[in-house]
Amino acid sequence: MIINYLCRLKSNLKALQLGSFRSRISTINTVSISKEETVISFLKNCSCMKDLKQIHARVIQLGFEQNRFVVGKVIVFCAAAEHGDMNYAVSVFEKIGDPDAFIFNTMIRGFGKANDPRKAFDYYKRMQERGLVSDSFTFSFLLKVCGQLGLVLLGRLMHCSTLKRGLNSHVFVRNTLVHMYGTFKDIEASRQLFEEIPNPELVAWNIIIDCHVSCGKFNEALEMFSRMLKFGIEPDEATFVVILSACSALGALDFGRWVHSCISNIGHGCITEVNNSLLDMYAKCGALQEAFEIFNGMNKKNTVTWNTMILGLASHGYANEALALFSNMLEQKLWAPDDITFLVVLSACSHGGMVDKGWRFFDIMKKEYHIQPTIKHYGCMVDILGRAGFVEEAYRLISNMPMQCNAIVWRTLLAACRLHGNVELGKQVRKQLLELEPDHSSDYVLLANTYASAGRWNEAMRVRKTMHKRGVQKPEPGNSVVGRHPSLRSDEPLLSFL
Repeated sequence: MIINYLCRLKSNLKALQLGSFRSRISTINTVSISKEETVISFLKNCSCMKDLKQIHARVIQLGFEQNRFVVGKVIVFCAAAEHGDMNYAVSVFEKIGDPDAFIFNTMIRGFGKANDPRKAFDYYKRMQERGLVSDSFTFSFLLKVCGQLGLVLLGRLMHCSTLKRGLNSHVFVRNTLVHMYGTFKDIEASRQLFEEIPNPELVAWNIIIDCHVSCGKFNEALEMFSRMLKFGIEPDEATFVVILSACSALGALDFGRWVHSCISNIGHGCITEVNNSLLDMYAKCGALQEAFEIFNGMNKKNTVTWNTMILGLASHGYANEALALFSNMLEQKLWAPDDITFLVVLSACSHGGMVDKGWRFFDIMKKEYHIQPTIKHYGCMVDILGRAGFVEEAYRLISNMPMQCNAIVWRTLLAACRLHGNVELGKQVRKQLLELEPDHSSDYVLLANTYASAGRWNEAMRVRKTMHKRGVQKPEPGNSVVGRHPSLRSDEPLLSFL
C-alpha cells in the first residue's frame, strides 16, 4: 500500500514538473493523491515569491485558507526563505481565524530575520493575549533578535521569562542565551551559562568559542578549543573556521599549524570554507608559502578564496604579485569580483604606490562590474592619493563623494598631510575632524606633527597644550608576544580521533 502510494506520488510530481508553473498548479485537481499533500509538495519545492503567490491563490481556490498546516507552510516560506516577504506573510496571517503557536513562532522568526524587533515582540504579545503557550522556539527566536540588534535590557528581561517558565535549561534556549550574551560582549555571563550545561554538545562548544572570539578573548578561545578536544568532542567545519580566526588575530602560527593537522586527520581538508580560513590564517601570520600551498591545492575555490590570497600578498608588500593574481582571476572568468575584491585590489595599489592603476580599477568597478563604491572604497582611493603626495586631489575626491565622509577617511588624509608637510590643508582637514570627533587623540598628534615637520614649533606646542587642556590623552602603548601556546605541550597525548 505504502509502496504504491509513493510510486503514484513520484510519478505525479514528475509529471507536474513539465510545462509552465501555472499549468502545473492547475493539475492539482487531477492528481490521485490528496489535494492537501500535492499543495504541500509544491510549497516544499517553491523557490520564489512569484511562485508562492500562485500556489497561495490555488490554496484559496481549494478552500485551504483556514488549514493551519497548509497556510503555515506559506508563512514559513515568507519568513525563512532568502527572498521571502514578511509583508505578504502578514496579509496571509491576518486572514487566519485561529492561528496556532507554530504560526506565531514563524511570524516572530521572520521579523527577527528582517531585523524588525518591534513587530517580532508585537506578535509575541498577541500570542500571549490569545492564551497560547510560549515554548522553547518562541524564546529562542526572541533571544536571537535581542542578540542581533544589541537589545541588552530586553534580552535580560527575556532571560528572566525563560527562568520563570523553566525553559532556561532547554538546549535551544540555553545555546541562544550563551550566544546572546556573547553578542552583548558580556563574556562572563556567556561563560557562566555555558559552564552550567551538564554535558555540552558540539553546538554549545562552537557558540562559546565564537563568543570568546567576538569579544576579543582569542587566547581564551584557543584554551576552550583545547578543552573541548580533551572532552572527546570532535570539531566540525564551524569549529575550525572560528578557531582559525582566533589564530589569525593572535598571529599564533604554531597553534594554527596544529589545527591544520587536526583538519587533515579528521578529513575536513576538502571543505572550501575551512580552506579559506586556513589560507587567511597562514597569510595573516606571514607564512605566504604555506598560504600558496593551500591556495594551489584547492579544487573548489570561490571569490573569498581569491580575495584572501590577493590581500595576503598585498599586505606583505607583494603588490605586483597581488595584482597579477587578480588579473588571473579575471582571465579565468569563473569567479566574478565583488566589492571586497576591489577593496583588496585598491589596498594593493595603495601599498605599491600605483595611483594610475588605482584609478583604473576604481573606474572598472563602477563601469564594467556595476559595483557602487562604498565609503571604504573612497577611503582606499584617498589613501592611494595621499601616500603618493596627491593630497589636494584626495581632498577634491572627498568633497565630491556621494555620501558624507567619516572621521576615518578624514584622518587618512590628515596623516598624508603630515607625511608631505601640507600644513594649510591639514588645518582644513582638522576642522572637519573637530566636528565629527573633537577629542580623538591621534588628530591632535597628527596636526602637531604636521606643524613640527614644517618647522612651525610654536603652533605645534599650541596644539599640544590644547590637547592637554581638554584632557585628551594618548592611549596606552600595545604589546605583542610571539611564542608557543600553552595548550601545545609536547607531552600532551594525541586524541583518539587525530
